[in-house]
Amino acid sequence: MQRIEPQEGQESVWDYPRPPRLEATTKQLRILFGGEEIANTVSGWRVLETSHPPVYYLPLADIRIDYLIKSPRSSFCEFKGVATYWTLQIGRESAQDAAWSYEAPTADFESIRGYLAFYASRMQACYVDGEQVQAQVGDFYGGWITEAVVGPFKGGVGTWGW
Repeated sequence: MQRIEPQEGQESVWDYPRPPRLEATTKQLRILFGGEEIANTVSGWRVLETSHPPVYYLPLADIRIDYLIKSPRSSFCEFKGVATYWTLQIGRESAQDAAWSYEAPTADFESIRGYLAFYASRMQACYVDGEQVQAQVGDFYGGWITEAVVGPFKGGVGTWGW
């Protein structure tokens, strides 16, 4: 693993902390699926953790929640608590466990209660301030990669030991 040196206007994910940091963002976050805009907000949060691209959380008020169905799946994060998963369904098109939320987050992450994060790889497209994001490889962490962040990023084959 060789850290990529960030250029002006970029961040290195290797400068992000562990445990992760939560910070508000006013960047426009948009998500498209099934030919529909399912989310659009400038009131998001991003979670920044060493070696991972930012994970963006969007408020329920700015998401088409009528397209979401709670999944029986759950997982545990040592920092945020128990995650609930959501399946996205528009007509015949669906994406299983495409989003997740923390309904009872830990005290440090209380601000993301009522917010959802989406796997970019399962969406038609996700955007940060008009730039289409790339999905974090491996789809375990769900980070969104833009030109503003450099890696290398954890998640792909051979990176679990980082």
